[in-house]
Amino acid sequence: MTALTTSWFEFLESRGARFSPPASVGFGDSGAELTAARSGNVIAPLAHLSTLGFTGADAGTFLQGQLSCDVEGLAPDQATLGCYCTPQGRMLANFLLWRDGDALRVALAGDVSSAVEKRLRMFVLRSKVEIANIDAQLVLLGVAGSGGVRALQEAIGTVPAKPMDLQSVDGVTVVRLRGEQLLVAAPAQHAPELWQQLCATLTPIGTAAWQWLDIIAGVPLVTGPTQDRFVPQMANLELIGGINFRKGCYTGQEVIARAQYRGKVKRRMYLAHVVGAEAHAGDEVVGGGEPTGGMIVNAAPSPEGGYDVLAVLQDAAVAAGDLRLGAADGPQLEIRALPYGVE
Repeated sequence: MTALTTSWFEFLESRGARFSPPASVGFGDSGAELTAARSGNVIAPLAHLSTLGFTGADAGTFLQGQLSCDVEGLAPDQATLGCYCTPQGRMLANFLLWRDGDALRVALAGDVSSAVEKRLRMFVLRSKVEIANIDAQLVLLGVAGSGGVRALQEAIGTVPAKPMDLQSVDGVTVVRLRGEQLLVAAPAQHAPELWQQLCATLTPIGTAAWQWLDIIAGVPLVTGPTQDRFVPQMANLELIGGINFRKGCYTGQEVIARAQYRGKVKRRMYLAHVVGAEAHAGDEVVGGGEPTGGMIVNAAPSPEGGYDVLAVLQDAAVAAGDLRLGAADGPQLEIRALPYGVE
């Protein structure tokens, strides 16, 4: 292991009850990490994410009435994407949710986790639900590439085969996200040993490189700058399995359903490349020199230079072309194909 890899390993070992996760982790050579991410066989600390735990007899029923996904119908061997919205249907967070025995786990952006936890507590009332941040107890890692799949298979003995399938061995949970990308949720006391074992054959990459993998996969993450800005369909949540339209009512459901069935959404999330400037979540995108309501959802440095971004844009502005970052004379956005179809 390199010195920086070892330092992360030692950092995992030092975690305690008062642990507060860093916003980002890197291993000293961002260019090499991006190259490794593109070629596969990598492992990443998912330091930009935080995990909330939900326990109690009413946890499933409570979340069923709050979230866009079907919580009560979720099988123990499956995970699901979803979002938590305002009554006006605007996303406050999106997440990955899975069962852990009788508990439910939600992994979401770290910078919105506390606010979401606080807001959900307001609606617990007399329900038998306990909500807690469990970052001190659970370490999230990302693994990618065919070599990553093999390494996990050797480490824990099994790997889920299909997207959103889940398998758990000795307290370590593995979720197949898509293709050869997997999320690993390991108890804090076991994470250092698992990290060391996987680093023997996989290349450690930082947070930004993993976020780039999410961006080119077309999977958004709502963070502080984009909270309360988008109806889920604007960020393609229904296309990637983040909305269940057959479940009962939940917060924001009426607006979200109306947007789906009456075709009211005129903005969509696109994958784009920016040359010549840094891009950040919340940055404005203009079209033809005019404000269009376009906004960067997520951005990360690209292996080819510049930045790759997910941006919510007006369909008409995309058709017209000349999309610019920040101002009429700003860097141009080059629209690229998402790995899934967008109507």
